[in-house]
Amino acid sequence: MSVSKESASQKLSNKFIVIEGLEGAGKSTAISYIGEWLALMNMPAENIVYTREPGGTELAEKMRDIVKMEVQGETLEDKAELLLLYAARVQLVEHKIKPALANDCIVVGDRHNYSSLAYQGGGRGIDLQLIEDIKQLALGDFKADLTLYLDVEPELGLSRARGRGELDRIERQAIDFFQRTRSVFLSLVEDDKNAFTIDAGQTPELVKKAIFIQLDKWLASLT
Repeated sequence: MSVSKESASQKLSNKFIVIEGLEGAGKSTAISYIGEWLALMNMPAENIVYTREPGGTELAEKMRDIVKMEVQGETLEDKAELLLLYAARVQLVEHKIKPALANDCIVVGDRHNYSSLAYQGGGRGIDLQLIEDIKQLALGDFKADLTLYLDVEPELGLSRARGRGELDRIERQAIDFFQRTRSVFLSLVEDDKNAFTIDAGQTPELVKKAIFIQLDKWLASLT
């Protein structure tokens, strides 16, 4: 890479990278790869902030618990689920992500806005324009600087997820739910010049290589 490591760490300050993907796509592992790459770029560990959605702050984590839980005799309505996710996202953005960016940190997020469009829009069938309107109200123009979408066949992803243990309420949805979700993810990435697809069905070594290549290209494009 022609960019010096000192210049790289400066360019990466105030940036927000997001990893998106279905269950079992390997988001946690991919985030660890990003951490390795940032270390290679001489980004100080104390200047790297990791987040997850839903969650990431005390209140947002409580909202995550509600989204994940099952209550006998009462179903969490799809629009209630959507609103809880955006409420948690607002807490995270305002109390953790924006302050970190203002402090010259780089933020690496496990999920962000595309997950709501894909899962609640594609999977649940909520109107995408309604979700966009809620996003605009909740977050305004705030968005990731780079999104890496880990694409995996739903069957493979769910098989991996089952290997981790018991599936949660969302992970137990029918396979066509995840197929619709995947379709929206792919469409979103295709329409976003700052989003890129990584084939997550490959071996971990090849996924890591693909992520490093994409990060190198992105870094070279930063001014």
